Amino acid sequence: MAVFTLPPPLFGFFRENIEYLSDRAVDPDKLAHVIEGEAERHFIDIDHYGEYPFKEMPRRWEEAAGKYSADTLMKYGVLPWHIDRMVIRLSEAFADKDKEKILRLSAHLGHYVADACTPLHTTKHYNGIRPEQRGIHSLWESRLPELFAEEYSYFAGRADYTGNTLDMAWELIEESHSMVNTIFSCYNSIYFSFPEDRIFSHEIRGRAAEREFSREFCKAIHECMEGMIEERMLRAVKVTGDLWFTAWIMGGQPDL
Repeated sequence: MAVFTLPPPLFGFFRENIEYLSDRAVDPDKLAHVIEGEAERHFIDIDHYGEYPFKEMPRRWEEAAGKYSADTLMKYGVLPWHIDRMVIRLSEAFADKDKEKILRLSAHLGHYVADACTPLHTTKHYNGIRPEQRGIHSLWESRLPELFAEEYSYFAGRADYTGNTLDMAWELIEESHSMVNTIFSCYNSIYFSFPEDRIFSHEIRGRAAEREFSREFCKAIHECMEGMIEERMLRAVKVTGDLWFTAWIMGGQPDL
């Protein structure tokens, strides 16, 4: 959907390669357990740094590493800095008119932007605090979108130039992190008020029956969060388009 935010100088090239972009957007997850250092690019446990971490954490890598050490930053995730780095790499690919690299980096950048728009990628409690919350991560980012994403609106308008891509990345993290407590609150209120035998069900996937959160339980959670997932998905669409467009401007606006 981010392709459709782009202006005419970019739209034709990206539209022609939309299937490639969609297919390759999952590559970073496939590489997370293969390439050393890749997994840390998908999250930041910002709550490791205190109760009000955004006042404590410097945004620039050099300052953050000076305060906490590079090893600590790597251990607890480097997502916002990696988004900024990816925009720079993409701008260099645009400057070189390297179409293969442009497409690959664009697809991967979209993945990291989506990670930054996912609240549970910003907390050390990414898969729950207590045992009964295990599975909340895949519930939020997989099960609920599978059930309800066709109902969402993805009209994000036109892509805009982003003057400071690092600030944009941090803005996404701060927005997402502000929603973590709402997710846990909704989950707890529904889980402990729901009939125990109706929280889970079995559904056929391929040839196997898999245990899933029931559709009834998912609907209750989804309604409690009042459009949160739709809003974060739309935000991911818009910012992905913004950063593609920004990298193209930074790369000299080449004719593709």
